[in-house]
Amino acid sequence: MSAISANKAELLAIANSVASEKMIDKSIVIEAMEEAIQKSARNRYGAENDIRAKLDPVTGDLTLWRVVEVVEEVEDYFKQVDLKQGQKLQEGAALGDFIVDPLPPVDLGRIDAQSAKQVIFQKVRDAERERQFEEFKDRAGEVITGVIKSVEFGHVIVNLGRAEGVIRRDQQIPREAARVGERVRALITKVERNNRGPQIFLSRAAPDFMRKLFAQEVPEIYDGIIEIKAAARDPGSRAKIGVISHDSSIDPVGACVGMKGSRVQAVVQELQGEKIDIIPWSDDAATFIVNALQPATVARVVLDEDDGRIEVVVPDDQLSLAIGRRGQNVRLASQLTAQQIDIMTEEEASEKRSKEFAERSKMFEEELDVDETLSQLLVAEGFAELEEVAYVELAELASIEGFDEELAEELQSRALEAIQRAEEAFRTQRRELGVEDAIAELPHLSEAMLVTLGKAGLKTLDDVADLATDELIAKKREAPRRRNNPDGPPMRRPPQREQDKGGVLGEYGLTEEQGNEIIMAARAHWFEDEDDLSASADGEPAADASTQEAADADSPQ
Repeated sequence: MSAISANKAELLAIANSVASEKMIDKSIVIEAMEEAIQKSARNRYGAENDIRAKLDPVTGDLTLWRVVEVVEEVEDYFKQVDLKQGQKLQEGAALGDFIVDPLPPVDLGRIDAQSAKQVIFQKVRDAERERQFEEFKDRAGEVITGVIKSVEFGHVIVNLGRAEGVIRRDQQIPREAARVGERVRALITKVERNNRGPQIFLSRAAPDFMRKLFAQEVPEIYDGIIEIKAAARDPGSRAKIGVISHDSSIDPVGACVGMKGSRVQAVVQELQGEKIDIIPWSDDAATFIVNALQPATVARVVLDEDDGRIEVVVPDDQLSLAIGRRGQNVRLASQLTAQQIDIMTEEEASEKRSKEFAERSKMFEEELDVDETLSQLLVAEGFAELEEVAYVELAELASIEGFDEELAEELQSRALEAIQRAEEAFRTQRRELGVEDAIAELPHLSEAMLVTLGKAGLKTLDDVADLATDELIAKKREAPRRRNNPDGPPMRRPPQREQDKGGVLGEYGLTEEQGNEIIMAARAHWFEDEDDLSASADGEPAADASTQEAADADSPQ
């Protein structure tokens, strides 16, 4: 490399040129040159020498020396000198000192120059990668523009100027053609450090990409007057966003649409014609769900807080519109509202209510030993379970038309007896399954829950203690309800997968706090055992006298 054998002015000119071209600090280039000179000098004088080089960044002067230690008896002639020789090199040198032995400048040959060139390039390359990482590491969530450099195995490589990013196949808009040399906008989703440089992951399919595009097109969003509360996308096809205005005088939907649709059309064009539904946000879940299912008309919304599901009833002629082509409309509405939505017609809703009414009436009729009229009256008043009858305020039960206090007391008594019978039946079943009585003493567990544990093979305290909270109480996550769409091909029910699994007691609606208490109570005996072992180690008796005598009698003499 001519840089090493060049004169002082040339060395500095090369350092300045490389630093400017690679956009890194000049001191890093100078340091790389010094390291390259040191390596080449070791090749010339011997690798065993501790050789140092210093290049003055102002004058370009190069100083070369080796460091040696002053010792009484020399064992390593490359790194040590005796006291006499050391005092020749540096006046006043004493034993144990490290002194400088100046070396003449080296004239590097072709091989040494090539080796030095590689060292400098590697050092500069490492510095350039570090600069790229530092530049992009805090830019996740930002929209950036680049030029498509290449397409490799379906992944788009984008030149970002000082670095490269990649749009993976699953983060591209379907059917969007990527042509080398075209400019493209994308969202930076993640930046990772890698041996080959920073890995910058980009996306054009993420909902946040659409949010950022709206922020660029709608000044009210950028200024925080309008907020996008939720977004859901089927990339390249359709999207929904929920917007709210923090200024009552500004219509959030109108502001996002713009004059003659100019603002939303700018976003639509960037997303390759993706249709965007702009929906007013509402804190009321039912209202927001009705808005999210637009353009379909909703007749009624039923919230099931226990199961975290929502039943939406629509007129018969609105069913296909509410579901959308291939289930797209209801799927996006579910993502937008973060709720599981079931769509049904008024006829189906009526059939479901009739079925539930009949089942509950039959249960009350059998368990409470009452006639059909009385059981139906209880269901009509909103009672669904025996516990509700047994533990409701007596006055509330007696206030039902046709009831009196005596009848209410009798119904509550029969409900309590029915609950006790069921508990006894579950207790018997639990013992037949081999579930320990110790588990029955854990908090929040009913006999029905204990039977469920037994059927799952959890029969000892250790079995329960080994569980994580989610494994015990997480609710089952069912796949979205799907129907055949008259406008599309028949849809097959997907196979049951991991998302269908839940906690062992997921059906009982236990809270996370209750689940934690159950598991910690099951683990309590572990800490008691540790205390016993600790007491034994401290010299305290770990067994009573009779146990010790028996142990002595059995021990060999």
